[in-house]
Amino acid sequence: MSQEFSEIPEDLQAISYKVIGLAIEVHRQLGPGLLESAYQECLFYEIKNAGLKVEKEVTLPIIYKEIRLEQGYRIDLLVENKLVIELKNVENFSPAHFAQIVTYLKLGKYPLGLLINYNSTILKNNIKRFINSKSNT
Repeated sequence: MSQEFSEIPEDLQAISYKVIGLAIEVHRQLGPGLLESAYQECLFYEIKNAGLKVEKEVTLPIIYKEIRLEQGYRIDLLVENKLVIELKNVENFSPAHFAQIVTYLKLGKYPLGLLINYNSTILKNNIKRFINSKSNT
């Protein structure tokens, strides 16, 4: 997962910035301390109202050799079929959270991911961006 953000297509950069702004708006309105599902619903609403295509709880199967495991993972939000958003409400990010979003990007061949922790006083300090240099973009 190494690539400069400047190498990401401009349209995807714009989507990312837009979603970050919407995530901050949700946090500004609700503050910290709610369940992840509440933030997910509100951010889904904001992204949809911003005119972007967004899906929630997108199943991401695991393909292993000749078998397909449908009980794979679920992406919290997928924007424009390019941007993976994983929401957390934890004290601090852990290496497992980073591994989770990196795995989603690799399995789905998505170019960009945002890991957002709503359990914070200032949300912008708890948003991490992950770039998949091996995506189909």
